[in-house]
Amino acid sequence: MNEWKIHQMNILEARRFLQPETLPLFGEAEAETARAFHEQIEGYEKTPLVSLPHLAAKWGVGGIFVKDESKRFSLNAFKGLGGSYAMFRIICERLGLDPAQTRLKDLTNGAFKEKISQIEFATCTDGNHGRGVSWAAGIFGCKAHVYMPYGSREVRAEAIRRVGPAEVAITDRNYDDTVKYALEMSEKHGWILIQDTAWDGYEKIPAWIIQGYLTMASETAEELDGLKVQPSHIFLQAGVGAMAGGMVSFFSNRSGKKKPVFSIVEPTVADCIYQSANAGVMCSVEGTPVTIMAGLNCGTPCRIVWPMLRDYAEFFISGPDEMAADGMRTYAAGLNGDPVIVSGESGAATLGAAQRLMEDPAFKEVKRAMGIDKTSTLLFINTEGDTDPENYNRIVTHDNSSLSR
Repeated sequence: MNEWKIHQMNILEARRFLQPETLPLFGEAEAETARAFHEQIEGYEKTPLVSLPHLAAKWGVGGIFVKDESKRFSLNAFKGLGGSYAMFRIICERLGLDPAQTRLKDLTNGAFKEKISQIEFATCTDGNHGRGVSWAAGIFGCKAHVYMPYGSREVRAEAIRRVGPAEVAITDRNYDDTVKYALEMSEKHGWILIQDTAWDGYEKIPAWIIQGYLTMASETAEELDGLKVQPSHIFLQAGVGAMAGGMVSFFSNRSGKKKPVFSIVEPTVADCIYQSANAGVMCSVEGTPVTIMAGLNCGTPCRIVWPMLRDYAEFFISGPDEMAADGMRTYAAGLNGDPVIVSGESGAATLGAAQRLMEDPAFKEVKRAMGIDKTSTLLFINTEGDTDPENYNRIVTHDNSSLSR
């Protein structure tokens, strides 16, 4: 199957854990609190939920819907949701303010402005998270330092500088080691680390970041309810798994016994969650992996969400770069008049995975095991647009020179 790997959890065993009270951090209440904050940001609007009826007909399913986060603020990706909300919560905590009673304008125009300007944040990023942190720092008027792992493209670093005041450096370390470096620099200089992965003693801020992502889940649920549609299958891409874990938790909380079947998608070279699911314990990927799916190129699962992915997701898919390229081209083609979606390498990974499952006879039994049929409704999250425009144009015009072999 040319680098494709699929692990299926025991669905009956997984569903034994379906108790909504076990997912208290990432439910509807937390989503609405985060969304109430985001709605105060200038330029906020719900990102579109796009229907692809002709692709659904080709695949023989009841419907395909895509939450298009390329339209989120000016960031071309969803990550600003987490960085901005976590920054808001951190600032409120630092100033002794009640976040439920504090408005964004109170922080940006009021007596706290000078104190906030002295706060400095640091983070590690493959691109989109750092752009969100830099952008959020600009909103609040504070400082940020962003470190990127080895292999990051300068175009992504420049995009971070362009949206906010962050100082950006590309390191010679892999993702996990760059996270450690960002932590070291934070401790040395008195900065605040704002990272969407977690470890013992560092869990509160990642949880706030994930809660910020839930604005996307809240909007999606609202839009689907308006259409009187509920997804039967949700495909979620994962780096450390923060976004995926939040979405799994939200929709499991919301759906109860009728929860969707979740499939988690990663690049083969950085499939720490696939490996963890296969082993039954958290695993890390060593070395400096190279993949076009820069936003998914992470080595260790987020400790907060790993139990949720383990207990609530049924399928874990590990695929090569061509998986993302296939998804990008399918989104860009707009089959028979379907809306065209501009989707970057990480954003399109899930559609590319589903495309292989639906169209390749070698995966017939996997499709059957997933229970995908003519009544199924598939939901995807396009987490980013063309965040690397040069590579995007290369791939959608069928130039495979950037794909890892």
